[in-house]
Amino acid sequence: MNKIQLRGALNIINLTQECRLIDLPKIQDPKGNLTVVEQNVQIPFNIKRVYFLYDVPGGESRGGHAHKNLQQLIIAANGSFDVVLSNGVESERFHLNRCYYGLYIPKLIWRELDNFSSGSVCLVLASEEFDEEDYIRNYSKFKKLKASTEPNHFRV
Repeated sequence: MNKIQLRGALNIINLTQECRLIDLPKIQDPKGNLTVVEQNVQIPFNIKRVYFLYDVPGGESRGGHAHKNLQQLIIAANGSFDVVLSNGVESERFHLNRCYYGLYIPKLIWRELDNFSSGSVCLVLASEEFDEEDYIRNYSKFKKLKASTEPNHFRV
């Protein structure tokens, strides 16, 4: 994981305190392994929606938004890809390539997914049903909203 601190940042809210990799249970068996995700057990929310990203063409990216309320767990169900997260001040890249690791993303975190391997499948567990009003699709607006909701989160 490469941690990048953007220039001019003061009173940084540590991104790794907000977002984290979750080691999911891996039950090994000679007939095949099993990994389980249960709401409010491995992840801190109720699951209201599940979706997959797949057949992402080479060089393409997904995401490029944040959510006002939605929380997510992102899992590389197959293959690998990178998730770049930002809290508006600090950014971090996570490389996901194991189905027994999930990346927890709370609300008000900008995310972009890229570097998809051939045949990769991204599994997303979400805390809310789809609501276009929950999306923040402009990074400048995201930074303003984030700064207004967290008074110690600012830049000079």
